[in-house]
Amino acid sequence: MLIWINGAFGAGKTQTAFELHRRLPNSLVADPELIGFAIHKMLPAGARGDFQDRPQWRSAVIETLADAVAAHDGPVLVPMTLVHPDYFDEIMAGLSDRNVEVRHFALVAAPDTLRRRLRARGDYWLGRATGRQDTWAMRQIPRCVRALATERFDEHVGTDGRAVDDVVEEIAARAGLDLAHARLSGARSRLRRGAVGIRHIRM
Repeated sequence: MLIWINGAFGAGKTQTAFELHRRLPNSLVADPELIGFAIHKMLPAGARGDFQDRPQWRSAVIETLADAVAAHDGPVLVPMTLVHPDYFDEIMAGLSDRNVEVRHFALVAAPDTLRRRLRARGDYWLGRATGRQDTWAMRQIPRCVRALATERFDEHVGTDGRAVDDVVEEIAARAGLDLAHARLSGARSRLRRGAVGIRHIRM
């Protein structure tokens, strides 16, 4: 099974995926952003737009995730914002053609919640230190919220006012997955989520 955790930037995709990974034995986190970063590194700076617009990114995501599911004896967790309807349909159809069972969950939150979460992230403050008043992720909030509210992006999981553990447990229950590990205590949970956040700072 492949579990695609979608959502606007700031919805909690990465934290949810890695906490689900910790609590779910034999799961694997596969991040399609890494393919996009590799494509960008091979291009001159002027050609580095949104890597999702590149057909080679979408085809590589399909093939790589299908390979991951085939090679791994456990759930594959994919935290990735994917809100362009055509690109979403292309990738989901490609995975289906390769007999990959996909469960898609869209984490949803109010725009003010998303902005507040993004302002708490390290990349926001690094950007402020270099003179930027907001981030690319913040500028994407309106289009992401609009797209994810539609039926194409079901199943929706609300995250306003909820802990990551609550979201993880809801996704696991809906997907029929048994969590083997309990919630972490408050201090350990904060330390772990801080470490996950630092490892995934994007500039």
